[in-house]
Amino acid sequence: MAPAQNDPQAAEPVDRDYYQRKSKPLPADPTIRSLVERVLEDGYVIIPNAFTEQEALEAKAEIQRLHGDAPRTGRIAFDGFKTNRILALLGKTRAFDKFCLLPAVQALNDHFLDDDYLIYIMESITINPGERAQVLHHDDAVTALPRPRPHVTAATMIVLDDYTELNGATRIIPGSHKWGSDRVGDERDAVSAVCPRGSVIYFLGTTWHAGGANRSAAPRYAATIQYCQPYIRPLENLMVAIDPRRALSGEIPPRIVDMMGYRSAIPFVGYADGLNPKKASRRMVRWLQGPVEYNQPAFAHEEGQKEVRNASKL
Repeated sequence: MAPAQNDPQAAEPVDRDYYQRKSKPLPADPTIRSLVERVLEDGYVIIPNAFTEQEALEAKAEIQRLHGDAPRTGRIAFDGFKTNRILALLGKTRAFDKFCLLPAVQALNDHFLDDDYLIYIMESITINPGERAQVLHHDDAVTALPRPRPHVTAATMIVLDDYTELNGATRIIPGSHKWGSDRVGDERDAVSAVCPRGSVIYFLGTTWHAGGANRSAAPRYAATIQYCQPYIRPLENLMVAIDPRRALSGEIPPRIVDMMGYRSAIPFVGYADGLNPKKASRRMVRWLQGPVEYNQPAFAHEEGQKEVRNASKL
């Protein structure tokens, strides 16, 4: 029997828009629309002139500074025995913040990911001369969900050197984001994403790709910033990798702090003891500065700003 409309204890109406989600419409902006259409067709797109020559050179110089005299190389073949990677970049330099906030990338993420998406992993990648080609893979394979499927991650390659056939340009298999689980990447299907410095390569987590072999005489500098749906656990736990006081102080741009996980996702993904992540992190900092609090209050309360869209979080 349906509940009476005037029943004071009747449940609220079901939010049909939440449960019956529709595909997002194509963007009205013609430039962004063309980028989205290319990703839908090929699984990736190259965005030219996404940042300046000067920004690329500054980023390369910062990587070289962080590398020092003896940069670490990969410990397994996938990471590259002749490849240098710097993880948790947000905790080591502000030089890469700008690459998290590129307008075209944000527009693509707004189309392909849900609100409150997170940074999945962020690292610099320097492929040195003599490095062999990386094995083909797709980034969201760790989810182990049957394909074809909706993607749960999206990635960017920040091109700091001209990408060429010789120096290890990322290899991509166009259209592979549509494949089923019965098909795996084959080198014969891969193409090199040749593009000039200042470009960004954007691709879905279901798209097969890999780093190329560096047969040139110079290192190939790049960075990757990858994003994921707010309900997916990121590969890199930035809330642990980076001192939370730096995120909470305003040193790191607020939008990036949100993408690090310091914001609950609609309707309630990521909260801690009923608190939004920023408040819970402040409490954690306070806890770690004193003795262990064994008698934690049953109902948490922490001073600070509420999340406007999640007013129920204290």
